[in-house]
Amino acid sequence: MSIKYAERMDNLKASEIREILKLTERPEVISFAGGLPAPELFPIEEMKVVSRKVLEEMGQAALQYSATEGYPPLRKAITERMKVFGIESDPDEILITSGSQQGLDFCAKIFIDPGDVVVVESPSYLGAINAFKAYQCNFVEVPTDQDGMLMEDLENVLKNTPNVKYIYVIPDFQNPTGKTWSVERRKAFMALANQYDVPVVEDNPYGELRFEGEIPPSLKSMDPENRVIFLGTFSKTFTPGLRMGWVLAEKSILEKFILVKQGADLQTNSMTQRELAMFLEMYDLDAHIEKIKNVYRKRRDIMLKTMEETFPEGVTWTYPNGGLFTWVEFPEHINTRDLMVEAIKKNVACVPGGSFYPNGGRENAIRVNYSNMPEDRIVEGIKRLAEVIREAL
Repeated sequence: MSIKYAERMDNLKASEIREILKLTERPEVISFAGGLPAPELFPIEEMKVVSRKVLEEMGQAALQYSATEGYPPLRKAITERMKVFGIESDPDEILITSGSQQGLDFCAKIFIDPGDVVVVESPSYLGAINAFKAYQCNFVEVPTDQDGMLMEDLENVLKNTPNVKYIYVIPDFQNPTGKTWSVERRKAFMALANQYDVPVVEDNPYGELRFEGEIPPSLKSMDPENRVIFLGTFSKTFTPGLRMGWVLAEKSILEKFILVKQGADLQTNSMTQRELAMFLEMYDLDAHIEKIKNVYRKRRDIMLKTMEETFPEGVTWTYPNGGLFTWVEFPEHINTRDLMVEAIKKNVACVPGGSFYPNGGRENAIRVNYSNMPEDRIVEGIKRLAEVIREAL
């Protein structure tokens, strides 16, 4: 049988993270690979109460089709939560999505024609790269330092690159590096976006998971021209399995997202939207997030302390002030895809860094997650990883 697929399928391949996670399903493997929240922190008992209450009080509506835009009380609750990022918004500017990953796919579907350019941080989130790549775009990577994208490099790109459709960034606890942009860098970035009239996709899955200091203002809060499309999610602050995310954008832009959403799945799950809205009404999500932050802060600290004690010279890593990841870099001759093959033999797993560079060419880093493993397994896993690194060096 001869089957002719669309050309875009040539650009798709299985997510490297997902493939590694298959290996880590073995209980003996200590996995730092996925961006997985700690399951012991999921509010299971509260959700039992919430689910029952939703079915008892609004069961027919919860099990019926509903509006594409999303459940109005949930959209209103999100506008209140956006104030922590300095964003004043209206429920009519919000579309509920099936996780923020759906928002990434919609961005590509709405903006990208084959051959168009997407500007990204270097490195950038693998899930976004794969979502955009499906629509046959080209990537231009902009290098970063501890404060975010390098503005001189970004301006050079915007000045000299035709068909730039949007800039995709994660300013808070960036995936994969864990870096956070300074306020000054954010202001300079928005000035360039306005000067060159380019839309911005601001992805913010981790911004509320700050361990130290104040939450900086979002790019969207610095956006009088309404060019920023803000993607949010409850996956990291509540539960990932509910697949509750949102797009916040100016109404004329959001209309495009609503049209695409109607063609994709009509609407996000009616039941889970009401469950989440009910949880926000009955319980204190901020207190729940504080509990998450306290656990993740300890796990970050023990991981970085163990790295400092066991990793050999020549290996460096970032110090994230929140989020889920640290980024470990090795001398250039080290190929971390080979390194991870050896690490799996010792029943420890991370994600090789090469996949986070859409144009390739960098293989000497790994992304390490500290949110999912308990502290004793973090210590043991980092010690095993240190053995693999010493052997490689």
